[in-house]
Amino acid sequence: MLTVENANLHYGAAQALRGISIKAEMGKITCVLGRNGVGKSSLLRAVTGQHLLSAGTVSFNDVALNGLPPYARAKQGIGYVPQGREIFPLLTVKENLETGFAPLGRRDRNIPDDIFSLFPVLKSMLSRRGGDLSGGQQQQLAIGRAMVTRPKILVLDEPTEGIQPSIIKDIGRAIRYLRDSTGMAILLVEQYLDFCRELADYVYIMDRGEIVHEGLAETLDTPEARRHLTV
Repeated sequence: MLTVENANLHYGAAQALRGISIKAEMGKITCVLGRNGVGKSSLLRAVTGQHLLSAGTVSFNDVALNGLPPYARAKQGIGYVPQGREIFPLLTVKENLETGFAPLGRRDRNIPDDIFSLFPVLKSMLSRRGGDLSGGQQQQLAIGRAMVTRPKILVLDEPTEGIQPSIIKDIGRAIRYLRDSTGMAILLVEQYLDFCRELADYVYIMDRGEIVHEGLAETLDTPEARRHLTV
């Protein structure tokens, strides 16, 4: 599993994470919820190595990741789908997917058929530039690119942001399929409550850089949980 213990993170003098501890187990979807600006994306940056912790530890399958750069964490099996997708607009869909080859050995450098089974639109657009895709198509491409790396844990930062409802359903089906068929761990940051309620096995709620609630997905309907999610 992925384990974050007593994590603190600073941007200069500003503290974004305050003693955060979470776990994301293999074969389960773990969802982190909270209002804007509470530290959710900072938590994922700490997990993926985009920003190093001030204190605390991040480990995956009992291997400490502290100090490792993002590419080394990708080799350990952490696949990342960033907020805003961050696809390469001038590269084709095929070339965007092939950027996921970077952490792989030569014999593994191929695009898994599962990607096209989950997102058929990508197969029909392999020669189209990434910047010409709709927002929903770009999100599918970003997830596909992460899948190319053969992750053991998939980390997604607000995959439903700015996406039309039909694509949100496709993304939900893909996440559920990956959990059930591969047994990978999935760590999902979201603001869309219904999306998490439908998918999550376990949830955390953040506020002001701290975990203020945790429990099974059904606890999202408790007054305590809703108090931390309402604007």
